[in-house]
Amino acid sequence: MYNSGSLFGKWFDLSEYNDAEEFFKDCYEYHRNEFLPELMFQDWEGIPDFLISECSLHEGTFRYFETVSEMDEDRVEAFELYCSDIVSWPTNGNELEETLENFNEAYQGYYGGVMKDPKTEFTYQYVEDTGMLAGAPSLLERYFDYEAFGRDLFLDGYSEYDGHVFLDS
Repeated sequence: MYNSGSLFGKWFDLSEYNDAEEFFKDCYEYHRNEFLPELMFQDWEGIPDFLISECSLHEGTFRYFETVSEMDEDRVEAFELYCSDIVSWPTNGNELEETLENFNEAYQGYYGGVMKDPKTEFTYQYVEDTGMLAGAPSLLERYFDYEAFGRDLFLDGYSEYDGHVFLDS
């Protein structure tokens, strides 16, 4: 219809569909008066860019949304960052299940709270969780340089994206 000069389309809400087959069936039904319609996705919201483009909707989109529906908001944001910025899913060829498993191993949490620097906030938590200074005299603890130790942690072993910390693989 676009090639014939029509700028009209229809909004489809993906949450109303169980799978891609059902969604595309409705898309083609909307274009039933065309011979071999060419579907275009010219505007979207709430769909990560790595799952959609003007010409396609990735086959794993519905499985992705089913997977993230069981996560809290911070974890959804982290999983989207992981897929798009760290492992380039789905273009890397891995299955979603494998990507989720690797994410669960790599994700250390969100550190965008009390402190201004997520890396330093993570470092304080890391030192506490590992017991690194357990048994050290309190006088010595006061001289521990968390910022410098955090810089070393993030040079080799950890990465931070918008407050989310990941263990490098």
